[in-house]
Amino acid sequence: MKFLRNQLDKVKHSFEKGGKLEKYFYAYEAIDTFLFAPNTTNDVKGAQIRDAVDLKRLMMTVIIAMVPCLLFGIYNVGHQHFLAIGQPGAAFGDKIVIGLWQVLPVVVVSYGVGLGIEFVFSILRKHPVNEGFLVTGMLIPLVMPPDIPLWQVGVATAFAVIIGKEAFGGTGMNVVNVALTARAFLYFAYPTDISGDVWTYLGDAQAVAGFSGATPLSVAGDAISTGENVVASLNTFGAGWNEGVFTLQNLFLGLRPGSIGETSTLMCLVGAFILIVTGTGSWKIMVSVFGGAYVMGLLLNLVGSNVYTQMPAYYHLVFGGLAFGAVFMATDPVTAAQTETGKWVYGILIGVLTVLIRVFNPAYPEGIMLAILFMNVFAPLIDYFVVSANKKRRLQRATV
Repeated sequence: MKFLRNQLDKVKHSFEKGGKLEKYFYAYEAIDTFLFAPNTTNDVKGAQIRDAVDLKRLMMTVIIAMVPCLLFGIYNVGHQHFLAIGQPGAAFGDKIVIGLWQVLPVVVVSYGVGLGIEFVFSILRKHPVNEGFLVTGMLIPLVMPPDIPLWQVGVATAFAVIIGKEAFGGTGMNVVNVALTARAFLYFAYPTDISGDVWTYLGDAQAVAGFSGATPLSVAGDAISTGENVVASLNTFGAGWNEGVFTLQNLFLGLRPGSIGETSTLMCLVGAFILIVTGTGSWKIMVSVFGGAYVMGLLLNLVGSNVYTQMPAYYHLVFGGLAFGAVFMATDPVTAAQTETGKWVYGILIGVLTVLIRVFNPAYPEGIMLAILFMNVFAPLIDYFVVSANKKRRLQRATV
């Protein structure tokens, strides 16, 4: 690291004011501050509060919380690959190799395209490169199916960063979650590659006969037309190649088809623990999303008229990406509600809308993405009413 520090110091004068690379100063600064702690100090006299937690460290904490989902996703991609070609007993190392071969390019494209655009905007606008994309660059791959074409990942990332973030002024100014904007773009632009019977990486044409690429949400949605009990359909699915793939236990553990990082509810809860213990993520939003989804599921059990609405409410908590969305997407400090009461309202409505979209919109079985994006738009309004109500109560208590 000392060698790297010396090399950066040698070229620093070229990027400072008056240097031949002056216009690229912020690109240099971004690399320097990413690798090393800034050596600048505040010139203001007087007492100052010093804290080691800056934006970069906050973002790194979120990335650390996502590592369990990433590692499990890499293994699961390899695991599902060998199941698909009829080799369930493949070695652990072989599964990891297949998973890395498929997942890492998606991560590299996401970071390469996104950070490239961030550097361009920092040079054009002459402002420092913010660390916000460190998290977004990891979130985007984790919400993608592992067999997504890499060019689509690049296009979606570019759209999300430019339209969903930079158009609003950059980090901290975006209205909706950037990673979900990328997924929403692909859903509407290239729906056959990201929605419906999304499967994991096959790699070749050796898939076993009768193989199906259904997800648990699509199985539950199909039960409406067949009239078969949803739980029975899930428990018997995959009898020809992997019976029990959609049992409640397996849904919780995550050894099933789905997007790279969202299949395992268990790994999402590990990430939630890290975020809550470090004070990085709001436990109120997480709990309220799960609670809103569960209560809505219970209400549908009472008043619903089809087999999907009669499915036990707790299945909604382990389906699709609800856990991942609740932990990593809904808690985005930029796009979520900021007031303490508003966080409860915001989270509950996300959970409720997720279940409603799933049950009553067969064309789009997963609802967490649209629910979070919808509530991102209304989060400022929720905070406005919470603050207004608080002001009104305080004015009533005030004495003249």
